[in-house]
Amino acid sequence: MFIVTGANGTLGKLVVERLLTLVPAAQLGVSVREPENAQAFADRGVRVRRGDFEDPASLAHAFEGARDLLIISASAVGEVAYQRHKTAIDAAVAAGAKRILYTSHMGASPTSHFAPMRAHAQSEALLAACGVPYVSLRNGFYASTVLRFLRDDTIAAPADGPVSWTTHADLAEAIATIMISDPFHGISPPLTALVAEDLATIAEQLGAKRVVVADDAFQAQLPPPVAELLMGMFHAARAGEFRLTDPALSQLLSRAPQTTRDLLPRR
Repeated sequence: MFIVTGANGTLGKLVVERLLTLVPAAQLGVSVREPENAQAFADRGVRVRRGDFEDPASLAHAFEGARDLLIISASAVGEVAYQRHKTAIDAAVAAGAKRILYTSHMGASPTSHFAPMRAHAQSEALLAACGVPYVSLRNGFYASTVLRFLRDDTIAAPADGPVSWTTHADLAEAIATIMISDPFHGISPPLTALVAEDLATIAEQLGAKRVVVADDAFQAQLPPPVAELLMGMFHAARAGEFRLTDPALSQLLSRAPQTTRDLLPRR
């Protein structure tokens, strides 16, 4: 059975939708914290079970019968993310999964300026030591992040750098393909767009204005934990941590990946 965690989230839901075009629904299972929100999948024949990364017993039930199991990384950083991923990986191993897939990031590194990248590196180390074949999916940076900084005709944010912005839809299609085939082992190539763009380039393409906000002024607008997290992202972008591109995603899709121009509204 193919099992997907986090199937009520943006990426997980798209992965399941794509898998439903590739394999019978009876071969699919989802692990979600709120099963009632996945009723649409249950109505189509997908096995829906409650699974919470903070409740190992629930994962034992949700992961039962797993062959290929996709762990969508938790919406957390630091020790919290590490412990949730460890619980999920341990449960996948205990359930007898033949292969574990994990949504990492192309910028994963223990020395990254951006905290989630350090958590991904820790989780990859857990996978490498778990004793089960695994694929760490080095996803590109979600292009939808740009929407956070787009207001009317302006992209206002601190100084940045080139980023290989990648859409959820393209990643979901590629992940589904990887789940039913066996193209990668261990850490995957970067699954990214074919170009890396900074916010000034995106603003120009959208007919918007790019306003560079001073770091201090940007941080003053946000609660301290959020400000620290986001500034880490901009420091990492300035350092070139997210500029790497690779043809692997386009090869999996058999077409060019979408770009920010496809996702964001033109002004």
